[in-house]
Amino acid sequence: MQSFARTFVRNLGLFVLLGAAGPILLVCGAVGLSGSGAAGGAERGVPLVFVVVGLVATVAMGVAAFLFTRRQLGVITDRDQVSTAHHWDDDTLVLWTPRARIPTQGGRLGTAEVCEATLASYGEDWEATYQSYGRDLDPDEPKPRLRLRLRVHPDGGEPFESTHTWRVPSLCLAAVTVGRLVVVAHPTVAEGFDIDWPRSALLSGVRTFRLSGLDGRLVALTGRPDLLLELWRITGVHGRIGMAGDTIDLRRVEPAVATRLQHLVERAAGGRPTPEATPVAEQRARWVVDRLPGERGAFGGVPRRWARAGGHLARGRFLQLRATTTFQHAGPVLETVLRVFPADDAAPVDVAKRLTVPLTYLAVLHHTRQLVLRVGPDRRPYEIDWERSALAAGVSPAVVIAPDGRRFDLTGRFDTLLAIMRLLVVRGVGVPGPILDLRDRRPATAATQVMEVVGAAEPDHSPRPGFPVP
Repeated sequence: MQSFARTFVRNLGLFVLLGAAGPILLVCGAVGLSGSGAAGGAERGVPLVFVVVGLVATVAMGVAAFLFTRRQLGVITDRDQVSTAHHWDDDTLVLWTPRARIPTQGGRLGTAEVCEATLASYGEDWEATYQSYGRDLDPDEPKPRLRLRLRVHPDGGEPFESTHTWRVPSLCLAAVTVGRLVVVAHPTVAEGFDIDWPRSALLSGVRTFRLSGLDGRLVALTGRPDLLLELWRITGVHGRIGMAGDTIDLRRVEPAVATRLQHLVERAAGGRPTPEATPVAEQRARWVVDRLPGERGAFGGVPRRWARAGGHLARGRFLQLRATTTFQHAGPVLETVLRVFPADDAAPVDVAKRLTVPLTYLAVLHHTRQLVLRVGPDRRPYEIDWERSALAAGVSPAVVIAPDGRRFDLTGRFDTLLAIMRLLVVRGVGVPGPILDLRDRRPATAATQVMEVVGAAEPDHSPRPGFPVP
């Protein structure tokens, strides 16, 4: 990870180059004052103005460089703490995406399976690595272009296949990875249908979705495509229904519509059907993360001064992601709320922070919303370690090679990987890649403890990204 000091010095040099007029005015004013000597106020007035203006400009450059560095690195301090998210459960993810720009009048909802996905292009329309778009809430330039082969299931029609290149909003990339999309059949668009990306993110289970029934009972519709599609078809006739966070409260909905939606609460409370298994070949065919920009996974480096002073790793979790109109090449700049779980079992802390979230991480948002945080020796501030987060989230394959040569695939096993990373930090062992080879000299010092963690790990039967083990 980049250190704050080095990044600050680099940014300070950049701001000095951009605002060189400040130091120049300061020097010119100082020279003018020294040359005027004991002259009257009229002769000293102009140099004095130069000194004041130059001094203000020079100090402003340092302050601006510090604030820019703090925002760029995503350092989280006590000033970022909020109290508004404490009522959210730990498994909540509220995802606020730009509205779908598709015609809805006369359209019919359907679904589509992603049979194959490849990254066609990304970044060719960018003028710089950091861009803002004013009031345009859904610009096309920062969206990756994916070529998708879809099996479309229109409402009341025969399934058919379609291959086309689509602009995919960054916050909806995981819907492609999951392979389940919402389409709107409409005769006025070129393909005969369009993709509703915000609803696709909901359908794929990326965002949590709950219903509060007329009796106050709360049920989860997350990952229930059958119930979500029925809900949208009912509400589509009566217009959109606003959500508070990730919940629709039927007691605040028009009575006629609420009565029709109440049976969804009953069905959700009765349990969910067994999900259909997705072939591994299809998972790999859909995988586009290896070509998206963003951090690659690694067990992470261990700066000596930080580790010796008591630096350690903690767990974090996204509670909210809200789109903005600013983008960096690695990913969108998002308004986030995340919950920090201190390593000493202290009470969790909720913080709000504007962060650049890599596209590689957003593409696996369905798999985990958890993060690895690097904590300073004084237990503050926190900083997201994107290399470790990417590995623990499943962006990259994670492999441990035992001293006897056995290979253990831990891809996407967040708890196990975080425990191993903490052991490596305590031992001062840095591993720059996604493979931990305990036969090497330095990692061998922690081999016994690492193998105990690997052996104690419970089998994980949750869906994993389709990576071949290296």
